[in-house]
Amino acid sequence: MGKRAAGILLPISSLPSDYGIGCFSKSAYEFVDWLKEAGQTYWQILPLGPTSYGDSPYQSFSTFAGNPYFIDLDTLVEEGVLDKKDCQKADDVDYEKIYKGRYPLLRKAYENSDISKNPDYQKFVAENSWWLSDYALFMAVKDRFEGVEWTKWAEDIR
Repeated sequence: MGKRAAGILLPISSLPSDYGIGCFSKSAYEFVDWLKEAGQTYWQILPLGPTSYGDSPYQSFSTFAGNPYFIDLDTLVEEGVLDKKDCQKADDVDYEKIYKGRYPLLRKAYENSDISKNPDYQKFVAENSWWLSDYALFMAVKDRFEGVEWTKWAEDIR
């Protein structure tokens, strides 16, 4: 008989957070440590892709892109690319509010950073260009058309 193992299902979004939903923050690392201490072998999570209408993890814009909701805002504050007061707006479990608030915060963090000069970032972009360029273009056009489904875009864009 094979070795038995146990685990738990807990979505990343269910971790404790000051910003509406859980993310890959200190709480995630503490949870992993707790799982190990409790003798657990597995942590099952929900899909990690960016969510679309209804914020279902099973309805994503990409198989490869990560959900920006799971970026730890405290890490961005520690890096100096966001201020703590900027992040206070993102403190409810209201997915529409998170959607409208988190993206501008992440844009601000990007603009305040030098990440485009970071060798790890450049390597990631180069290694993932086979899907990343198309995804970025799709999301930019989707944003331009105020989030409506692509079948309702101007015919010459589809």
